[in-house]
Amino acid sequence: MGMFDSDLVQQEANQLFQDYQSLMQLGGNYGKFDQKGKKIFIDQMESVMERYRIFMKRFELSEDFMAKMTMEQLKTQLGQFGTTPQQMFDQMHQTLERMKAEIKE
Repeated sequence: MGMFDSDLVQQEANQLFQDYQSLMQLGGNYGKFDQKGKKIFIDQMESVMERYRIFMKRFELSEDFMAKMTMEQLKTQLGQFGTTPQQMFDQMHQTLERMKAEIKE
């Protein structure tokens, strides 16, 4: 059975996508949040990014053909923007660290 045949993998992917989409919509109002709201948003973003990083690592380590193809497609797409998956996660981490520093001021 391939990774994409697993109901658990499909459910996890859907939940991760929904959580990320919800946070992105909510993030449009980030500037209006009070300090506590900003901290909650940052914490939730960190959680989603960690889940995403782990999910992608599973694909990277998988022997499943479709998982390997998915990783190659992601690398190709990110490569068009001059970045790698690791750089994408590093940039997001740096952004969240800057956001944290701003709310501590």
